[in-house]
This record gives sequence, C-alpha cells and structure tokens, in this order.
Amino acid sequence: MTKANKNIPDETELYDLADLFKVFGDSTRLKILFVLFDGEFSVGDLATSLNMTQSAISHQLKVLKTNKLVKSRRDGKLMFYSLADEHVRVIIAMGREHIEEQ
Repeated sequence: MTKANKNIPDETELYDLADLFKVFGDSTRLKILFVLFDGEFSVGDLATSLNMTQSAISHQLKVLKTNKLVKSRRDGKLMFYSLADEHVRVIIAMGREHIEEQ
C-alpha cells in the first residue's frame, strides 16, 4: 500500500458511501428531510406541506428509510416519520456550509 492510498476504505464501504450520497442527490428527498427537521409527520402532512401526492412522498420515504435516514412509527392506521438520528442534520448542515463558502 502506498502513502497515497492508505486512507481509501475497502470497496464495500466505498459503494455504501456512494449510495448514501446518491440519496442526497434528489431535491424532493432533501425537502422531506428539511420538513422532518421540525419533528414527526405523517405522509399526508408531508404531502400537504410539500404540495405533492401521498404516493410520491411514500416512494421517497421508502428510499430514505432504506438508507436509514428516517424512521417510522405506527399510530393506529397512520405512519409517522422522523429523522433517524442527528447525523442527518449534520450531513445536511455540512453540505450547506460547503456550498455557501466563498
């Protein structure tokens, strides 16, 4: 191993990291995450807030949940979604800080 590549993770970790960053590459998913900064919401609440269909929101929530960025909780027939943990806020905050640099 050369000095230049000693910090490169193994291929599995690289693919997982690339997949995670792909999730942030969709503005609809980012909008959902920004709404979830304020707490827990149902699919209907998110759809109303973002002026989108519940189907479109559900599809994006599935992607976010699969990638462990949101978590869900059932209350009767309704599912409520929230950020999975504080890392989600940190990742977005760091991205915003980076793009706002001059």
